[in-house]
Formats: sequence, structure tokens, C-alpha cells
Amino acid sequence: MAEVRLTAQARTEFGKGASRRLRREGRVPAVLYGDGGAPRHLSLDDHDLTQALKQPKVTLEIDLDSDVVPTAPRDVQRDPVKGFLKHIDLVALDRAQLRARQLEAEAVAKAEEVAAEKELDPIALANIVSEMIAEGADADSVIEAAVERLEAEMKAQAESAAAAAAAADAAEAAEAEEGAAGPGEDTAEE
Repeated sequence: MAEVRLTAQARTEFGKGASRRLRREGRVPAVLYGDGGAPRHLSLDDHDLTQALKQPKVTLEIDLDSDVVPTAPRDVQRDPVKGFLKHIDLVALDRAQLRARQLEAEAVAKAEEVAAEKELDPIALANIVSEMIAEGADADSVIEAAVERLEAEMKAQAESAAAAAAAADAAEAAEAEEGAAGPGEDTAEE
């Protein structure tokens, strides 16, 4: 699991204009929730935050006035056209949450390795692993079950695609036979 330390600056100005000024300065407005008090408004370096968010299950260690708080991104808002970061909500993590996040990140990393070995889709396998862990499965034993589930899903998709192709071929063959019969043979029934 990736842990990235980011230095934050406290925000005293709020609103659309203040947020736009921060973004022009290369900073992203942020709010930190769950730190045992009221939400804390801060700003983070845009480049560093963008790079950190590229890593799955990243834990952001926010350094604000020499107080380091382990956090996880809860809501990331991006510009719908240009894709730059507009705002981020962070939630503070306690030790148990931090450990659970580390275990999930390790399981996802291992799943990606197994997917490469077995020539499976690493993103699909990682998503299944995350989903199974969220449902309460043990992080240590989830990989094999996730591989079996993904292989079963892939087999079902292949069978469905084959059935659809066979049905399309049958329909095409029926149309070809109907066209070969000619218009004169249809009138005999009248």
C-alpha cells in the first residue's frame, strides 16, 4: 500500500472565488473530516496530490502544522472536461482502519500479480478482491476464490457470446433460405 505524505496549508477563505485563486496557485481545496473535531479546511499541492491519487488504496499522511493525520480520499471532484482536481474530501483513519486498508492493498497487489501469471484481467480481479474483502472475506484467503469467480464469469460471458453468435448465424441462414425460395412459391398457399 502506498503511503504519501503531503504538506497542507490551512484555509481561511472560502467560496468559489477563493477556490479558484487556490487552483491558479497550483493548490487543491480540501476538507479533512473525522479528526475528533470540526472539519478542517486546508489546501494541498495539486501536482503531489494528483500523483498520489494515481496509486490504488493510497493513504495520505497530511502534515498540517506539524500534526500528521493518516487519511483516505473519500470524495474526489474533478473538472468534467479538463479532468483537473477541483476539490477533495479526506477522512481521518484510526489504527484499525489503517491496518484494514493496508491488508486490502496488499491483497489487491497480490491479485494483480496472480492475474499477470494466469493471464487474467488484473483490474477485474482486483475489483473482485476489493468487493469480497468489503463483504467480509479474509484478505489472506480471498485470492483463490476471486480467481475462481473471475474465471467463472469469463466462461459465462464466452458461452453467452457463443450462443448469441449461433443465434445470429441461424437467423441469417433462415433469411438466406427464405430469399432463395423465391416469390412464386409463396403464392401457392393462397
